[in-house]
Amino acid sequence: MNNTRPVNLDLGTVKFPITAIASILHRVCAVISWVGLGVLLLCLEYALQSEARFNTMSGAIASNVFYQFLIWGFLTAFGYYCMATVKHIIQDFGFFEDFEGGKMISWTAITLGILLSLLTGAFIWA
Repeated sequence: MNNTRPVNLDLGTVKFPITAIASILHRVCAVISWVGLGVLLLCLEYALQSEARFNTMSGAIASNVFYQFLIWGFLTAFGYYCMATVKHIIQDFGFFEDFEGGKMISWTAITLGILLSLLTGAFIWA
């Protein structure tokens, strides 16, 4: 029996292509977006109960950097999720389906996601 398969595959040395990274990020951002949407809906329900609770919620968001960071993280994940969804729709129409085109559109989606993240951070903290 010729046993040439690796016995202990070092996963730290495996390098994913950018198309795989974009796909994994899309799935992770989907989960973050759904969980974040649930939290934001609970916050909205709390804030809409009375004017005092609305003022409490808006004051906490305006003054607490941790809450601002959570909102920025949710909006960053949602922004990249939207960019990657547009990427998938473009590919479903038959464009950028080869590996080189897939790499190019994956880099574009990631770059636009980073740009949206920076713009969202500027909006929140400016």
